[in-house]
This record gives sequence, structure tokens and C-alpha cells, in this order.
Amino acid sequence: MSKTSIKITSEKLDLNYCYQFVTDASCGGISAFVGTVRNDTQNKKVMQLEFSTYKPMAIKEMQKIAEATLEKFDVQKIAIHHAEGLLQIGDIPVIITASAKHRKAAFEACEFAIDTLKESVPIWKKEYFEDGEVWVNTHP
Repeated sequence: MSKTSIKITSEKLDLNYCYQFVTDASCGGISAFVGTVRNDTQNKKVMQLEFSTYKPMAIKEMQKIAEATLEKFDVQKIAIHHAEGLLQIGDIPVIITASAKHRKAAFEACEFAIDTLKESVPIWKKEYFEDGEVWVNTHP
């Protein structure tokens, strides 16, 4: 049975699926990080976002993050799902869930996974404003 669920999709992300995937009788804690599209950035009104990926490499990098997280934080299972395409205010571009024997490991696992994803996974974000748009690198 797999300990990781990695997904990039243009379909709506499913928090319940991610939660159910990491549920395990041996775990006393499940933590979730849900990223949402907010309506402003740097005092500019955001209309929508667009996410673009180099999918084969992004999936590979997300799998590496998941495996590193399992090892580093003694996590039982982890799901890392990211959206691609156009997203509206309030939509969910990323969900990370992790289960562990103890809550601290689950919390730290989610934080590590989202921080590492933003630094290393080839996912680009375009922000649409009332007066134009701009591509934002989500990693160096």
C-alpha cells in the first residue's frame, strides 16, 4: 500500500480524498494545509490566478518531497495535490495532508512540504489584476 498520493490536476482538488488517504489506525494526528486563492497581493486586487506546470518534472519533485517528509518527520502517509489552470478567488490550488503518531510531526510535515514545494517544484503562477497580469515564479 502506498504511503504517498501525488497529483497535479485541472479538476477541483478534494480535501476529503486527501484526508481519507492519510487516515491510518496507527496515527494520533492528521494535519492539513489548504492553500486558497486570496483576493489581493501587495495591495493590488487579484481577479484570478493561473497555474502552469512542467508536469513530469513537477510530479517527480513532489514525490521526492513526499518521501523526504515521510523519513524526516516519521510520518505514516502524505498527500500532496496541486491544481493547474485558471482558479478563482476562494479556489484551492494546493492541499497537503499528513498523518503521524503524534500531532507535532504531522504539523511539521505539512509546513516542510509546502515550503519545499514552493522552493523546488516547477509550478508557475500568473496573477490577474484589474489592470493587467504578471507571472510570478513560485520557486527560484
